[in-house]
Amino acid sequence: MTTANRILVVDDEPAIRRLLRTALERVGHAVSEAGNAADALAVLTADRPQVVLLDLGLPDRDGLELVPLMRARSDATILVVSARDATDLKVAALDLGAADYITKPFDTDELLARVRAALRHRLVSGGGRTSVRAGPILIDLLDRRVLRDDAAVHLTPKEYEVLTELARYPGRVVTHAHLLRTVWPHETDGQVGYLRVVVRTLRGKLEADPSAPTLIVNELGVGYRLMGSD
Repeated sequence: MTTANRILVVDDEPAIRRLLRTALERVGHAVSEAGNAADALAVLTADRPQVVLLDLGLPDRDGLELVPLMRARSDATILVVSARDATDLKVAALDLGAADYITKPFDTDELLARVRAALRHRLVSGGGRTSVRAGPILIDLLDRRVLRDDAAVHLTPKEYEVLTELARYPGRVVTHAHLLRTVWPHETDGQVGYLRVVVRTLRGKLEADPSAPTLIVNELGVGYRLMGSD
C-alpha cells in the first residue's frame, strides 16, 4: 500500500540525499530535499512534511540551530541524522526538540524503522484514530492499508492521501479547499478538477455502484464526506 507521508531530507551531501530518497520512495514516501539551512526552512513551509531527517553539518548554519526554528514553524517530527556522535550533542538535539538521533553511518532498514516509529507516534499521540471503517472498507492508518471486504485495495498515492484525509474526519464534510491544500500543497493552483478525478477513481475502486456513491458523497459546491464510518 502506498503511503501519503512527506519526508524532508536535509543534508549537504548529494549522495546521502540520493540514498535516503531511494530508500524512502521505495516504501512509498514522498520525499523533498534541501542541501542547506535556508532551503530547508523554505521547503519546510512549502511542503509541510510529517518528518524531517536533519543533518547537523550544513554549510550555512549549524543544524543544531535549525531544530528549534523548525519546531517553531512546523509540527514535523525531527530525526537528526549526523556523523557527530558526541553524547553532549545528542542530548542537546533531544533537549531542543528532536525526537530521535541517528548516527552515521546508518543501517537503512533501521532508519526506515525509526521513521515508521515516528509516524506511528505522531498518529497515536495526536489523538487520531488508528483505523476507520466505512461500510465494507477498512482504512488502517497505522499500517497504511486499505481493505475492501478484507481484500487489499491498491490505490495511487493521491487516491490514498485523499481517502485518508477524509478518514481523519469521518462523517464530516471536508472542503475542496482543505483537500487541495493538504494533498496538492503547491501543484494545482486551487483547481478542483484534480480532486474530482481522484474522487472518481476512488469511487470506482471502493463503491459497490460508483454511479450512485454511498461511501464518498458529494456536498455540492463544498466538499466531500466519508459516510458509514464507525
